[in-house]
Amino acid sequence: MDSSALEALRVPLTGYCYRLLGTAADTDDAVQETLIRAYTRFDAYDPNRARLSTWVHAIATNVCLDMLRAARRRMLIWEGPSTPDFDPEAVLPDRWLDPMPDARLIDTDDPAELAIQRESVRLAFVAALQHLPPRQRAVLVLRDVLAFTAAETADMLGVSVAAANSALQRARGTLAAARASASQPNLEAADQDLLRRYTTAFENHDVAGLAAVLCADAESGMPPFAWRMTGRDATLAVFASSDACAGDRMVPVRMNGVTGVGQYRPDAQGVLRPFALVAVHARAGAIAQLVTFLGSGDRFAEFGLPATI
Repeated sequence: MDSSALEALRVPLTGYCYRLLGTAADTDDAVQETLIRAYTRFDAYDPNRARLSTWVHAIATNVCLDMLRAARRRMLIWEGPSTPDFDPEAVLPDRWLDPMPDARLIDTDDPAELAIQRESVRLAFVAALQHLPPRQRAVLVLRDVLAFTAAETADMLGVSVAAANSALQRARGTLAAARASASQPNLEAADQDLLRRYTTAFENHDVAGLAAVLCADAESGMPPFAWRMTGRDATLAVFASSDACAGDRMVPVRMNGVTGVGQYRPDAQGVLRPFALVAVHARAGAIAQLVTFLGSGDRFAEFGLPATI
């Protein structure tokens, strides 16, 4: 078999597995296992029965469901109670979502399809998916995001079409409730000037400038720490009282369908090196959410970011 046919499915498989699993490491493991199984079992593939994409996504579904059986729900850092006092011992091991670069998740240039793909990999959407039982999560992504038919989805899951449709309706209801219970800010193209103003204020340690771009109820967190701040005043108080970020610089980067930043910090010699990926979300023309993924500096190359600036 020509392995290029399977390799061409790597990006859509990555997007699918990431929506279900929520982390880069688990996604990489699932995609690799899926491609290995597909390659070794290719003699069993019948093109008269299913499209190659359908057959491979069925394998990926089984791989992901196996991984999810013992997994705890992933979450965004602001889903828990506010913890304004930093406690270095309070961590959330293996519980949070982590970001992914657009290039690994999105495989279309069609404007309509691009909008759908971007919306469906945003951190808030992936977090909302985590409220669904694994099988319902798979059904909803297969039907509403990847546009597989009811019959194809049922076949992938080994259930009747009626059962698949029932699971889809329950999933839609749960997802709608989960998304309605939390704000859904996004940093759109029109907000690029807002991002520039935020990064300029941050880099210059400009408290007034930062105040001008934050929502009154802005939230910020730093996974893996459970600590998070709620409210512009709390964020400004910490920012004004600490010089931990002095000399840091930020570079815009595409992640999870929106623009975030790669934060660089000077080392002992003053060389700016990768520190953390930061997800930035806006609402009504102001920054609403900031999530700094500590320990993500070693992933900068994956996002197309340089080793130094």
